[in-house]
Amino acid sequence: MLRFMFVGDSMTIGSAGEHTWRYRMWQHLRDTLGPEGVAVVGPRTTLHDKATGEPLSHDYAPDVPPDFPRHHLAGWGEGWLHMAPHIAGALHRDPADILLISLGLIDLGFYTNAAQTTDNVRAFITAARATNPGIRMVLLPVIPNIRATSDAPFATEVSHFNDLLAKTVADLDTPTSPLLLASPPPSYDIHVDTYDGTHPNTSGEHKLASAFATALSQGWGIGGPYATLTGDGTPPPLEVASNP
Repeated sequence: MLRFMFVGDSMTIGSAGEHTWRYRMWQHLRDTLGPEGVAVVGPRTTLHDKATGEPLSHDYAPDVPPDFPRHHLAGWGEGWLHMAPHIAGALHRDPADILLISLGLIDLGFYTNAAQTTDNVRAFITAARATNPGIRMVLLPVIPNIRATSDAPFATEVSHFNDLLAKTVADLDTPTSPLLLASPPPSYDIHVDTYDGTHPNTSGEHKLASAFATALSQGWGIGGPYATLTGDGTPPPLEVASNP
């Protein structure tokens, strides 16, 4: 059994009433690895409640089944800056084999520049490895968002950070604790795949999950290709499950 931990910001924790890309990814892993082949771990289980501004909701979309493991390490308004001090404790409490990480937008938008954010990426990786020397990590660059369309300096920092992230992954990758850089979904469109220019809607959730699924499948032979999306933004049933 492989134990996965989702690490991210508001796009990963999700809001009350949503499915989240975590759920879409769990569906994919369960279908490709088998129900007994995957576990989801993490110290948090809630969604962001927009009414209170706090992570207090347990109300996922009505059709999310009760057996979906809601565990994660994600938070609204949190980035590499916030997660680096917490990852060691999270892994000590909930040991994981693979981290699926989507962070950076919050850092660059409010707290740190590209170079400073990269320093926090390195601190995060160091802390995770101190707890589990064999931890594997898949890191997603900052994906398109609405602020980058109107704030040129911010867009420049995002591009610079993504370049630095790729170099960091290459520099810190080791046989014992391998790192993968996921590719942003090539068809991701903030006007189609988000509900506000940043946070994913149904099609966006599937595309974020597909980015991690593709990295795992192509990089480490884990799982398989993500199911092709249909016209309504949902994937058809997987006909054949593939195992690593």
